[in-house]
Amino acid sequence: MYQNRYSYLIKPLLVFTDLLIINAVLFIVYDKEFLNIYFSSYISIFWVIISLFSNYYKVYRFTKIYRILSLLALQLFLFILVYFSYFGIFREGDIVHNQFLILTSILFGLIVFKFLSFYGLKLYRKEGKNYRNVVIIGQDDTSDTVAKFLVNKVDLGYKYHGFFTDEPQSSEYYLGTLEDSFEYIIKNSIDEIYCTISTLNKDEVKDFTKFANTHSRVIKLIPNSNELYSKNLDAEYYNNTLVLNVKRLPLDIPENRAFKRTFDVFFALFIIIFIISWLAPILWLLIKLESKGPALFKQEREGLGGYQFTCYKFRSMKENMVSDHIHAKKNDNRVTGVGFFMRKTSLDELPQFFNVLHGDMSVVGPRPHMSSLSLEYQKDIENYMERHAVKPGITGLAQISGYRGEVKAKSDIKNRIRFDIFYIENWSFLLDIKIIIQTAFNIFKGEEKAY
Repeated sequence: MYQNRYSYLIKPLLVFTDLLIINAVLFIVYDKEFLNIYFSSYISIFWVIISLFSNYYKVYRFTKIYRILSLLALQLFLFILVYFSYFGIFREGDIVHNQFLILTSILFGLIVFKFLSFYGLKLYRKEGKNYRNVVIIGQDDTSDTVAKFLVNKVDLGYKYHGFFTDEPQSSEYYLGTLEDSFEYIIKNSIDEIYCTISTLNKDEVKDFTKFANTHSRVIKLIPNSNELYSKNLDAEYYNNTLVLNVKRLPLDIPENRAFKRTFDVFFALFIIIFIISWLAPILWLLIKLESKGPALFKQEREGLGGYQFTCYKFRSMKENMVSDHIHAKKNDNRVTGVGFFMRKTSLDELPQFFNVLHGDMSVVGPRPHMSSLSLEYQKDIENYMERHAVKPGITGLAQISGYRGEVKAKSDIKNRIRFDIFYIENWSFLLDIKIIIQTAFNIFKGEEKAY
């Protein structure tokens, strides 16, 4: 498996280097009275034990930076406890020379190496090294999305060869029929096989699974996206009989709702006091100088449970009769100069923090749609109403995933709903923080669809 890629050596090498950093610091900042082979063995052994508990080395090609940060925080916190435990057990009451210098030096070295190794591997894979050969069996919209992702994210180290299907295709990535795939996988040293469940029957999936196991290939299944994100099931076994239990949504739990609401209030107050308080008068003046009309734009939107509320924004367009029915388009002549800047930087959304404070919205959640368009979406999308299970947000998972602004095709709104439902079914406070950080990053980076 993964011949000539040496991926199996990465984790042992990372462990070895971390232990080398720890012991190098002990050697360089040496305290002859205390730091010796016993302490070195103690701290090294416990570093490995802690890493097994925290999954510190379970970092994969798809791992995000937020996951790296959480792994670092847990691992180093436990390491600090273990470090000082030694002093408490064997040198109770003593302050050993250099113990704080040693600890901070070790932590600094470990943090630097963690990020260097993470981004170093990305750069290495971007150069075409340590890659994995991939093919997709079957073809539908979801598998096309996976293929596009594998092609575009070159730093993940995947070499996408193409797909096999019994329906002839004109695509440059079409490799042949299902029968052709077996020979191709062997001849081209394919490492991973992705099977599209919606286009394969049970026997075909079994055949590819058996083939992959026989030839030491990794096989992965691509389910239909609508099925994947519209279910929230938990597996239970009753005397070896599988029973699917419909789980409560995370925000159905009162404690989670209270925690999210508390965060919303404090975050909204922070933004209102430290940003809106001085920025709003400047934007108000610029808006009024450029065009006639109120500085604030009010619009009825759908919120929790489908109930309507008045959503506030800084006015970014000239007053017009269709603002409640038509999204802004690229080069839209309704958008003012100041409005273009505000939309590009999302400053027009700032008044919605007052919606958050009032309780109509949350900082993070599905974006509220215009009431006129909501009726249209309900007709086309089966699970559209599920997004009303939580309060709408100023930003959301769909928005940071590239689905914001104008809806050009039906697939745009379908993908938004897919991300919205995923967020609702998988909510966590860390996910909210990730979305907020990514939103801030996107504002400074600039987004193509922010117009």
